[in-house]
Amino acid sequence: MAFSADELRVLRRALAIALHPVPLADEDIQDCLRLADSVDETVREAGRLRSFLHADLARYRDALPGTATGYLELLQDALAAGYDPRPADLAALRTLRGTPVGAAVLRRCQALAEQSLRALLAGRTPKAAASPTAPAPRTRLHALPGGRAADEPKKPQPKPPEPIERPVPKPSEVFPPRRRPVPPPEQLAAG
Repeated sequence: MAFSADELRVLRRALAIALHPVPLADEDIQDCLRLADSVDETVREAGRLRSFLHADLARYRDALPGTATGYLELLQDALAAGYDPRPADLAALRTLRGTPVGAAVLRRCQALAEQSLRALLAGRTPKAAASPTAPAPRTRLHALPGGRAADEPKKPQPKPPEPIERPVPKPSEVFPPRRRPVPPPEQLAAG
């Protein structure tokens, strides 16, 4: 995850406030809330991307052997992103082990699957279970009663504009009747 210069400024300020609590200005609170929203959106987007990658990987796996190159590339990307290979991946890779890339990816997936199995048998949570595909949403930040906002008078919320009712046009207004072309006047031949 990368932060912009403004986001880093807000993050640094928030960390300083966490270490040395002081009353906050409204602008600081709004900046922290915007940063929290940005982080939440990034986490949600990462979850959506991971879900898409897993679905895409399954589509390529189902279309093997015709999609071997694409499947191997996608699987390597998924493994780099922390994907734990499924039994279907291992079975598919066994059919592709005749190629150097397929054999290398199979060895890597077998090692990862063995690590997960050993962790499961030892009573530890496997890596894939520790980081679910779609992370649980973080608790939202809420303003507490009191503070500066309690001293300020409540602003009335504007009412949403009412829809404007327009008359429905008649068909003759939308599609005007055709006018028949006027025949050109006959010219008399001069003689």
